[in-house]
Amino acid sequence: MTAAPRPSTPPQPRTPLGGMDRYRVWAPSADAVAIRVDGTVHTMAPAGEGWFELSDPAPVAGARYAFRLDDGELWLPDPRSLSQPDGVHAASEVVDAQALAPSPGWEGRDLRGAVLYELHVGTFAPGPDGAGGTLDTAIERLDALVELGVDAVELMPLATFPGERGWGYDGVGLYAVHSAYGGPEALARFVHAAHDRGLAVVLDVVHNHLGPSGNYLGMFGPYFTDRHETPWGEAVNLDQPGSRQVRDFLLGSARQWLVELGLDGLRLDAVHELKDDSSPHFLAELAGAVAAWQEETGRPLALIAESDRNQPATVTPTGAGGLGMDMQWADDVHHAVHAWATGERAGYYADFGDADVLAAVLSGIFLHAGTYSSFRGRVWGAPVDPASPDYDGHSFVTFLQDHDQVGNRAAGDRIHHGISPGAHAAAIGLILLGPGTPMLFQGEEWAASTPFAFFTDHDDELGPLVSAGRAEEFAAMGWAAEVPDPQQRSTFVGSQLRWEERTEGEHGRMLEWYRELIALRRAHQALRSGDLAATRVEVLAEETVLMHRGELSVLAHLGPGALAAADRRVLHAEEVLGSFGPLRHGQDGGVHLDGAGAAVLRGARLSG
Repeated sequence: MTAAPRPSTPPQPRTPLGGMDRYRVWAPSADAVAIRVDGTVHTMAPAGEGWFELSDPAPVAGARYAFRLDDGELWLPDPRSLSQPDGVHAASEVVDAQALAPSPGWEGRDLRGAVLYELHVGTFAPGPDGAGGTLDTAIERLDALVELGVDAVELMPLATFPGERGWGYDGVGLYAVHSAYGGPEALARFVHAAHDRGLAVVLDVVHNHLGPSGNYLGMFGPYFTDRHETPWGEAVNLDQPGSRQVRDFLLGSARQWLVELGLDGLRLDAVHELKDDSSPHFLAELAGAVAAWQEETGRPLALIAESDRNQPATVTPTGAGGLGMDMQWADDVHHAVHAWATGERAGYYADFGDADVLAAVLSGIFLHAGTYSSFRGRVWGAPVDPASPDYDGHSFVTFLQDHDQVGNRAAGDRIHHGISPGAHAAAIGLILLGPGTPMLFQGEEWAASTPFAFFTDHDDELGPLVSAGRAEEFAAMGWAAEVPDPQQRSTFVGSQLRWEERTEGEHGRMLEWYRELIALRRAHQALRSGDLAATRVEVLAEETVLMHRGELSVLAHLGPGALAAADRRVLHAEEVLGSFGPLRHGQDGGVHLDGAGAAVLRGARLSG
C-alpha cells in the first residue's frame, strides 16, 4: 500500500540552534523522560506529539547532559546533539551558538560546473608524528587548493562516529561534528576560512542509515522501520507512522548545516537506499525546503546525490516530476575512464573499458541507460537527453578518483599507482575538461604516493569482526596479497597525505598539469560548458580518443607507443593550448605524441 500524500511545503524543522532556550527531545516511545544536567537529574515535561521539554535550568554552553527514558538504566546522548566530546556513548555538550554563526558577507557561489575537491579531514592535513588531521590543520592547506584552482571543498562525513579514526559513514550523531576533528566550533572556523578564500564548502551527509555502535535512535521513537530493508538492516522510517518527525529530524540537520552554519551544499550518501513510498519523496521534500532556504539566505545552496540508479529523474526539477537534486555523482563516467586507462575488467568494470564505450559515456554520462548491466544481471537506468531543458552536463559530478573508488579497493591503491604519468594525465584531461562538474580526490593532483585505505577504530567487540569481514571479502574475490587491517592504526597513518612530496619530481610535474587544465577550463567557455550536445568524441585508436568541446579538443593517448590513428590519418591543430608528454610537430604538419600523454588543441582535425 502506498502511503498517503504529504504537503508539498514541510513545516519548519526544529533545530538545536533554533531553540537554545530549553532542552528538548522527541521520545514518543517513552511515557516519561528524565534529563541529567551536569550531574543533577530533572524531570522533563510532556510538550505534545511525543516531545519533552525542560526550560529551567536553561542550556548553558559547556553543560553536559543526557536523557533517561522511563525507568531505563542507560543515560543516552541527545539525538540532536551538536557535540559529543567524550564519544558516541557519553553525555552531550551544549555549544555556544554564537561561535557557530555563518560567515559574514559571504554571498555563496553556484557549484554546478565548479571544480570540487573531496577530502577526508583525518588524512588530508595530518598533525605531527602521525597524528590525525583536524579541521584546523586543514585550514592551513586551503591556500594550496586556491592556488590549484579549486572552487569548492567537499568534506567527507563529520557526524560523530565511534573511536577517533574512520571514514565517517558509520556516524550516529547527525547534528554533531566529530570531536577528533575539533567539534562544531572548528567546523565554523573552517567554513569562515574557506569563504574568506572564495572557496565554497560542501558536507557529505548520511541519511540512509546509522552506524552499529552508539545508535540509540530506535530507543527514542520510530526512527526505523522493518517495512523496508537496506544493506545495513531496517530502513530509516520515511513513510510509516511517526515518519513526519523522522523526516523533520533529517530536514533539521540539513537546515543546521546550510542555514545556521552557512555551508554551501550537501552531498547525500546513497540516496537509492532512502526507501520512501510516500508522496512527495523525501528527496523532493528536501529539495523544496532547500529552495526556500535559498530565498531566506540569499545564497545558492546545492544538493548533490550519490545515486546508483542511473536515472536523470534524480536531477530533474520537482516541478517536472523529478527529485530536484542539483547534481548527482556519475559513476559510469569514472568506470569508463578507469577501465580504459587501466585495462581492468573485473566486477562492475566488466561492461566498460573499450574506447567506443568511453566515447559514448563522455558525452552521454550513463552507459547503462535502459540497457543490460552484466554486473547487476538486469536492464538498468534510463538515457540522458542532451537537449533536456531540465538538466545538462553540469548536473553530473565526474571524477577519476574518489573515496569509494580508491578506498574500496583491497589495498586502497590509487589509479596512478598502476599506470604511467602520461596515462594519468590523459585520463584526468577527459574529466577536468569534459561536460560534467569535475571533482578531485585529495592528493591526486600531485599523484600522491600514499594509498587511501579503509580504516576504522571500533571497540574490542566490533573491531575484530570488521577486520575479519574485510579480509574475507577480498579473499572471496581472489585477492592473494595481504589486505590492510582497517583496525590497525598504521593503516590510517599510511593513508595520510605527504605534503612534502607534492612539488618533487613527477609529483610536481603532475601538479603543474592539474593547474594547467583547471586554468584552461577557467579561461575557455567551451571547456567549462555543460552542453552535452556540443561534446563529441572521436576514437582514433583503441588507446587514443579526441574529445571535441566546441572549437577546442582534448587529445588523450595511453601509449606506450606513438600516437597513430587506426586509419593512418594525421592529426592537425591550429594551436596547442597545453600538453603533457612527448608532443612534437612532424614534417607532415601533424601533431604527434611519441608516448602516453594529452594535449588541448584548437582547430583539431584529421586528414589523409
